[in-house]
Amino acid sequence: MAAKKRCQFETETRCNQAALRIVGQCPHCRAEFCGTHRMPEHHNCQNLESCRQQAFERNKAKLESERTVASKMAMA
Repeated sequence: MAAKKRCQFETETRCNQAALRIVGQCPHCRAEFCGTHRMPEHHNCQNLESCRQQAFERNKAKLESERTVASKMAMA
């Protein structure tokens, strides 16, 4: 039987909790973490800022494509 995968979070000491199977892998850095460290903000993900920038650019482009221009009404 294979050994359980452990959380890859490291500070001064390494986290010794078991990594979660389904939701434990970070989609940005592909490292595996326990329930405490699985969120990118909790394990200081190196790719988090680039991910945020890409999401910002996508949202910006979407909002700009949906922009409507109000027609001016002629005052008689």
